[in-house]
Amino acid sequence: MTTITTASRTHGGWTGRAAPLAAGWLGLWGLLALLCTLTGAGYPFGANDPHGGGASLLRLVPVEAGPPVFAVLLLGAAVVALAMSGAVATGLPRALRVLLLGYGWTVAFLLAVVVPDFRVLAVLGYLPILIVGAPFGWPDVDYAEIFTWSLSARFAAVVGGVLLAGAVLAWQRRTAAGCPACGRDGTDGDGARLAAVVRRGRWATYLAALIPALYAVTRLAWAVGVPLGIDRAILDEMRDSGAVWAAAGLGGFAMVGSILTLGLVQRWGERFPRWMPGLAGRRVPVALAVVPAGGVAVAVTAAGVGLLSTPAFWDFSEGVDLATAPALLWPLWGVALAVATYAYHLRRRGGCRRCGRH
Repeated sequence: MTTITTASRTHGGWTGRAAPLAAGWLGLWGLLALLCTLTGAGYPFGANDPHGGGASLLRLVPVEAGPPVFAVLLLGAAVVALAMSGAVATGLPRALRVLLLGYGWTVAFLLAVVVPDFRVLAVLGYLPILIVGAPFGWPDVDYAEIFTWSLSARFAAVVGGVLLAGAVLAWQRRTAAGCPACGRDGTDGDGARLAAVVRRGRWATYLAALIPALYAVTRLAWAVGVPLGIDRAILDEMRDSGAVWAAAGLGGFAMVGSILTLGLVQRWGERFPRWMPGLAGRRVPVALAVVPAGGVAVAVTAAGVGLLSTPAFWDFSEGVDLATAPALLWPLWGVALAVATYAYHLRRRGGCRRCGRH
């Protein structure tokens, strides 16, 4: 017999608020997809993508089939998220629990990893340059061609995927007799699981720092006139157009990201170093490291999946292009960074405010 217990008003942390937020967000976009289905207009992917969407798996979905598919997936996920925000069924049939979790995790993965492509990562990488250079008219780009409806829909998909993942994670913990906020169940296995994740997290951190450093080396080499991985003629064209400096900016941010990644296993990643006035010696807020690192992990994984699904990327008829070769490692980078971030979070989270366990 299924037993229903009343859920508390707050299930713990952001995951406790994720379910109703996910239900609202996915429901809204599901209705928009339904509107696209009825009107035949507004679908932003595939052939309707102004940039072609060539580096996205959505190019395989016919335009006429896309809107109804998204409507069904999004509205279905909204209903699932809404159900997960209510009372807890502690005696759910195993098959039903597996079905709901499987559907929720699948849609969350599709929204956060499959729908976006490398443009989400590119915009995040170029955003500081675009913001700083906008008042000076540099770089010389049409912002309306960058921030399109298609790009907005991709960012909206990432938000929906992350919210749904939080909702499913909290519900999965609650239906397994664990704390919805921290996942701990008070058994001896908590400590063993923590130790295993932390061990893997250290190696994952070094790997997640190495891959962007390899990418940065190529871009910074171009900035100093070394055509690493490209022809000299291409580098000359990039220098004439100024594109080499944009690439150098990306390389610089990648190198900074690589160094900051190491902070996930270094002391200065837990307490601010002495040379930082006003912050020296203070504890680094966990969210300050986890939120941006987690966001980059999602964006990098999505970019890697999109690029690796493109047939042209695998055309080695003229040899391996060292300029794009680092992208082969992007999915690995994203997964490694996710593991490293999770390990950092577990190591520093302390006692749970909801269940009181340590």
